[in-house]
Amino acid sequence: MVFKRVLGSLGVGGPAVDTALDREPVRPGGVVRGHVRLRGGGGACDLEHLALELVAGVGAGHGGEEHEGGVVFDRLRLGGGFRLDAREHREIPFTIHIPWETPLTEVSGQPLGVVLGVRVELAAAGAKDHGDPEPLIVRPLPVQEAVLGALGRLGFGLVAADLRLAHIAGTGQRLPFHQEIELTPAPQYLHAVNEIALTLLTGPDGMEVVLEADKRGRGPGALGRHTVRHEDLERRDWTGEVDSWIRALIESRARHTARDGRTSTSAAIAGVTGGTGGTGVTGVTAGTAAGGAVGGGMVTAGLGDALGNLAGLGDLSDLGGLEGSGGARALRGSGSEEEDRG
Repeated sequence: MVFKRVLGSLGVGGPAVDTALDREPVRPGGVVRGHVRLRGGGGACDLEHLALELVAGVGAGHGGEEHEGGVVFDRLRLGGGFRLDAREHREIPFTIHIPWETPLTEVSGQPLGVVLGVRVELAAAGAKDHGDPEPLIVRPLPVQEAVLGALGRLGFGLVAADLRLAHIAGTGQRLPFHQEIELTPAPQYLHAVNEIALTLLTGPDGMEVVLEADKRGRGPGALGRHTVRHEDLERRDWTGEVDSWIRALIESRARHTARDGRTSTSAAIAGVTGGTGGTGVTGVTAGTAAGGAVGGGMVTAGLGDALGNLAGLGDLSDLGGLEGSGGARALRGSGSEEEDRG
């Protein structure tokens, strides 16, 4: 058995800890199971508490620096007040419910570059130390897949998926950060917008979709908000609906731009005609077509085909693997007694 970290700050020859997770990916609102493995050091150690933390590598915002050590966004107390003898091995099983707003780390088999982890915190003799985080893989919920799949069919390309340490006003956001997915526009929108920023805030009842056009452009941005429910998954024409969201967003931006005297509404909307026929353009192709207007023409390594692959998510008949996230309302009151949040 290999222990990842000796907790030296708890004393010379202190205990060692390792976190082992079940290897099945999880979805927002689901559960993570695993074991914490402890090994005693050179002498007995009285452990005051043992806890698990969910941590995320979060930037301070556009142009900001990443938080050292990550941001803790949930916490589960496993116990404490026990003695770990010298060289003793102890294994403690756990189940932790992850928040509904937990960001995605993988889409359509492609890693997004988002860093999430589960780590152990031990306290003894008034000192605290942490084990090394065990990587956490989070895949989309069906309702997230439906929206992302529609964008893929429409021809949008994925540039990056960052975590922002900020709250989106007017939403029910609960975590201190949110995930922002940056998209290059589909060919039919190229003349009207340079970039679309997408945030998907999920909850036990449904999802808030936040769209922003040209957030970092010189002109005024435009914001669109939409709410969908989990039970509406198979009742919607997702491609047509997402297309209508994008068109409304671009028209709103065009009106704001026209008021500022930068261009006419009709000229800005002219590039949006052409219906909802998806072209299947990948992120790499769309980024090239945009002439480098988005993110300096750079597409994050390994992400170019992610939304292109998502075009296949339109088939909602195969939505297995939802253990822990299907019982939405049952999870709302979970983990109360043994959880120590914050």
